[in-house]
Amino acid sequence: MAGRALGARPGKTGRVIGANDRINIGAIGVGGRGSYLVDEFSGIGERDNGCQILAVCDVYRKRARINAEKHKCDSTLDYREIINRPDIDAVLIATPDHWHAKIALEAMDRGKDVYVEKPMCHTIEEAKQLSATVRETKRVLQVGSQTTSADQWHKAKKAIADGMIGPMLMSQGSYHRNSVEGEWNWKIDPEAGPEGSGDNYIDWKTWLGPAPKRAWDADRYFRFRKYWDYSGGIATDLFFHVVAPLNICWPEPQFPHRVSAFGGIYVFKDREVPDTFNLMADFNKGHSLVLSSSMANSQHIPGSIRGHQGTIIMVEHGQFEGKTDFITVRPERRVIDDTYRSKWGDKEFQIQVDEKPRWAHMQNFLDCVRSREKPTLDVDTAFRAQVTISMSVMSYREGRVLYWDDKNMKVVPKPPKA
Repeated sequence: MAGRALGARPGKTGRVIGANDRINIGAIGVGGRGSYLVDEFSGIGERDNGCQILAVCDVYRKRARINAEKHKCDSTLDYREIINRPDIDAVLIATPDHWHAKIALEAMDRGKDVYVEKPMCHTIEEAKQLSATVRETKRVLQVGSQTTSADQWHKAKKAIADGMIGPMLMSQGSYHRNSVEGEWNWKIDPEAGPEGSGDNYIDWKTWLGPAPKRAWDADRYFRFRKYWDYSGGIATDLFFHVVAPLNICWPEPQFPHRVSAFGGIYVFKDREVPDTFNLMADFNKGHSLVLSSSMANSQHIPGSIRGHQGTIIMVEHGQFEGKTDFITVRPERRVIDDTYRSKWGDKEFQIQVDEKPRWAHMQNFLDCVRSREKPTLDVDTAFRAQVTISMSVMSYREGRVLYWDDKNMKVVPKPPKA
């Protein structure tokens, strides 16, 4: 990846933002997800005057124009014009995954705080670079998995710390969807491309960026999550929404010890990434993670954290991004002792969770830009989630179990020496 080298000197520092100052934002990547996020940040600004969108960027001219007109701001096809502007305090990155790290690293070197969509990046090496750069530049980086700002994860963390499930054994979750078209088959604009004129122009060379060079391919551009060059498929697009909040629930964010993944392209033959994908990971703290998914069947399994003395059911319906009013604690009646019974009883009970607005995660980022505190999904929590899901992609593609060498911070094919 062309970008900032580890150990390089910190770049510029951003301006000090007072309690009453507006945070000026530049958005890079304003397709479907990026446009949604720009709308959310604009909504916050309209409510409390706390932020404003100054400029938007996209390699597809139509997307840049539409968003610029909607939010009455500047537009460009070149992200460097955004990160080099001295009047922009923070950047919103919602490009395809293979661009996340490069733009985020350059932005932080220029004194910008960063809100980057999930997954945090495309490779483990990029995750290492991002973690190091946040430390060196002291910038705020929030990863945009909005579900991590929901109340249930923090309630579950406290429940585990209070001893409601005893020693933690296993976390489980799923991500299942189903449609005739197959996941990620978004609409293709047949008029758009590198030969298009006016609004139909797409800067394909820039879009490819650090990925292998290829001739124009509309399917790769509009449906990039189906291809390994730009995405990790289910693991990076959907499992990030499970592994990231679990790292918030657990007593501390954790790297895996070993990871394996299985699955295949069973129904939708128009892609490189699997339509059915299953992940298993073990952690040195003495617990496992089991995740199942298919893009060809919509039935979830309950998201749970199992312990020797009880289980927390995070989401009965299984959808980690879905709304829930409570988490359920189910004691293991055969093994709990009198101390446990005196605290929690021996019957299933519910812990109510507070409903958060859909923009709470963005508000948390803005609050941290002012306070310089660590955001909800900070770089190091996301780093640990990224390692787990990226190792699962590597395991699937290589057809073998992989291990994490914590001392040397790298993936290895055999258990590292103690």
